[in-house]
Amino acid sequence: MPTSTTSCSSFLLACLLAFTLQILFFSPISPAGPLDLSHASLASSLPTNKLNGSWENWKMINSNSLFGITITKEGHLIVCDIEKGLIRIGEDGVNVLATHFNGSEIRFANDVIEASDGNLYFSIASTKFEPHNWYLDVLEGKPHGKLLKYDPSSTKTSILLDGLCFANVVCETWKFRCLKYWLKGEDKGKTEIFVNNLPGGLDNINLAPNGSFWIALLQLTSEGLEFVHTSKASKHLVATFPKLTEQVIGVYKKATVVNVAVDGKIIKRFDDPNGKVMSFVTAALEFEDHLYLGSLNSNFVEKLPLKDT
Repeated sequence: MPTSTTSCSSFLLACLLAFTLQILFFSPISPAGPLDLSHASLASSLPTNKLNGSWENWKMINSNSLFGITITKEGHLIVCDIEKGLIRIGEDGVNVLATHFNGSEIRFANDVIEASDGNLYFSIASTKFEPHNWYLDVLEGKPHGKLLKYDPSSTKTSILLDGLCFANVVCETWKFRCLKYWLKGEDKGKTEIFVNNLPGGLDNINLAPNGSFWIALLQLTSEGLEFVHTSKASKHLVATFPKLTEQVIGVYKKATVVNVAVDGKIIKRFDDPNGKVMSFVTAALEFEDHLYLGSLNSNFVEKLPLKDT
């Protein structure tokens, strides 16, 4: 009997040791780092909406990794392609605009906007982690995002801001804040905080007709996530076993959208706390007194009337 007990204890000790080594040496996130937390489509072709409400395939892109999208003054669509970089789509076909910056490949480009000067400003969410491992960026707690500028006249891509915390253009997801970057005037090139301490991780930001902004928020303020960030060991445990992520972060369980004025104050807030209608909302766009909501967790677009809410 003592021999059996000893063997069992040795086996359990070996399992515990193997489990610990797995976390310490095979965790995908860096062992160091701060412990405090301060548009996608899977279609291979870009669909267009007809006047009668139906859809048709417009242009074949040959990609299943399309994220942020915007339209230029000339009527072209600019799309962030995770695999190819920044691409332009028009009646003349699909053209790749930018694939590299400073010798590095553009990966995980996730949002883009055209400014009045004709330049394209777009973000790289993380230079370390792939889109399907986005949660590792949150767990590691290190800034790997960038804000880039593409100049159509010179076809050059340059870095404007570095060290952003999971960038969505000027939004920093797990810093719960949105920045303001000055493109001209006396403050050209300077950065300041536009809105801070929002009740969720910021995703896409869109301009409203009245000059305010709609920002989609992800649930990154759960008690589980706060507990994980109390120690390095717990962070590595969740990072090593991805199935724990949904239980800890709970990002897919609710939806929140806020309307922020030009002075950074919240004007309106819409919530689906249990995700009964829609969860994991990543974008909100206002058009003709309605708010259109997109989600990575749904195969439909939600339409919310603003006059009745």
